[in-house]
Amino acid sequence: MSLLAIILVIVAVGALLWLINSFVPMHPTIRRVLNAVVTILLVLWLLDAFGLINVLQQTRIEPVA
Repeated sequence: MSLLAIILVIVAVGALLWLINSFVPMHPTIRRVLNAVVTILLVLWLLDAFGLINVLQQTRIEPVA
């Protein structure tokens, strides 16, 4: 993935989050949780995109017997 594509994804996610925060009425607590979840997911995606972690490929969920 090119650096330009990564920057475009970050800008798009930021713009979408700004639009949601600006125009969708919601409780401040829900807004903080939404911002935190989006930020954490974006950081994990960036770490995976740069190859710093392999958690996303190695994560396995075992079936419950």
